[in-house]
Amino acid sequence: MAGGLDRFYPSANTDLLRRVAASGVVLAEVPPGTAPMRSRFLRRNRLIAALGKGTVVVEAGWRSGALSTARAANDLMRPVGAVPGPVTSATSAGCHRLIREAEAVLITGAQEVLELIRPVGTVDEHEPAVQPGLLDDLSPDQAKVLDALPARAGAGFDPLVRASGLAPAQVSAALGMLELGGRVHRSGATWRRNR
Repeated sequence: MAGGLDRFYPSANTDLLRRVAASGVVLAEVPPGTAPMRSRFLRRNRLIAALGKGTVVVEAGWRSGALSTARAANDLMRPVGAVPGPVTSATSAGCHRLIREAEAVLITGAQEVLELIRPVGTVDEHEPAVQPGLLDDLSPDQAKVLDALPARAGAGFDPLVRASGLAPAQVSAALGMLELGGRVHRSGATWRRNR
């Protein structure tokens, strides 16, 4: 706390802080009755940095108390991460500054927080879930033919030959493989993408 343990601040968080005190711990360096002051918030931040296995800054302005926590963590040789945000957001400027100045590791998800604070080799590496791309797992000829097909309309064989830049035999073979793979279907003389 930036003040005494009997001076929960901000007062809007009193219920939350009481629950934390009941089931965890609330700390203060100053005696009960001491009012929270701006300078005490900055001093308190070094305790926050010391008590954690690492510090992750989610939002911070260009001048922010969160940056002082990150600096304290760096001084204590604790790992520091920062979550980037929109370049137009003032509340992301401090995070971007930490990342740009190599004072923090770029954090894009919970898995990276675990990697930041746990010993090397103790976190299972998971690739992020990524939607498959339209042309993934296709041969170059198949990719050219599928890419040449309009997204919402069909195309005849000759227009596909022209649009893909491939020989007719290559287009025919690619269409056959795309059809077997469930990527396209034939409707009369027209080929269409499957949705």
